[in-house]
Amino acid sequence: MRAAMALALPSLFWSGNFIVARAMRGDLPPIALSVARWLIALLFLLPFALPHLRRDWPWYRAHWKLVVAIGVPGVTLFNTLAYVGLQYTTASNGMLLNSTIPVLILILGALFWGRALKLAQVAGLAVSIVGVLVIILHGEWARLVALEFSIGDLIIFGAMICWAVYTLLMTRVPAEINRLGLLTVQIAMTLVLLMPALAVEVASGRVPVWTPGTLAAMAYVGIVPSVLATLLYMRAITLAGPALAGQSIHLLPVYGAVLSTIFLGEHLHLYHAIGFAAILSGIVIASRAGKG
Repeated sequence: MRAAMALALPSLFWSGNFIVARAMRGDLPPIALSVARWLIALLFLLPFALPHLRRDWPWYRAHWKLVVAIGVPGVTLFNTLAYVGLQYTTASNGMLLNSTIPVLILILGALFWGRALKLAQVAGLAVSIVGVLVIILHGEWARLVALEFSIGDLIIFGAMICWAVYTLLMTRVPAEINRLGLLTVQIAMTLVLLMPALAVEVASGRVPVWTPGTLAAMAYVGIVPSVLATLLYMRAITLAGPALAGQSIHLLPVYGAVLSTIFLGEHLHLYHAIGFAAILSGIVIASRAGKG
């Protein structure tokens, strides 16, 4: 039951993150929203994390390169790139592209972690890649010939690569290292790294519009997807392994299809269904081959 909850809830919480970021894109610039998210999360987590920070501090110091290597793609870049991408593409597209994460975990695992791929897995990955292209090209293959890609979709796809790297690197963290403390350290690091980008955004004239709606949006992204979802996902990696944790991301477009229709008035198109079906089919083929 604990594993099932850890696998099911993060995608629901993260789908809300995409909905909020897309809905508030005119009032909350992406870097400002990212900084607000992690600042609220840090303030929320710090009182609970302090005992774990003191206990695990020697490990952080001894393995600081690993802490940075995990935190930059998983905390700093993933969230920020997703917010930037949602300035230019729909929440539906963004959440469908989350289904590429299991594909990317298999590919990156084979390329850089020495995880062998069977022929059937390669075939499954090829099918999934076709699905990714269908979504990014909006079902119009002429765009591929003309090299016309949606910039928002490409940015979000880059965010998915970052999350796959994060998922694989998290397996190197010993189980006895408290995940709450680790996340707190990585959030503090992220806030420092985002300051130059925030300065550039403000200098360009993009500043938040302060309303009850923007404050509520900041509170949501700062607590629910940042703290609750991330800790649950870390727990899912520990309980179920990185592959199954990655596959749980497939729940996100299911949640997202409902939420984006209700709250954003977005409509799913045939290319969404075809692309998602191809990605999911490829994952099924590859995962079954991996068990054989």
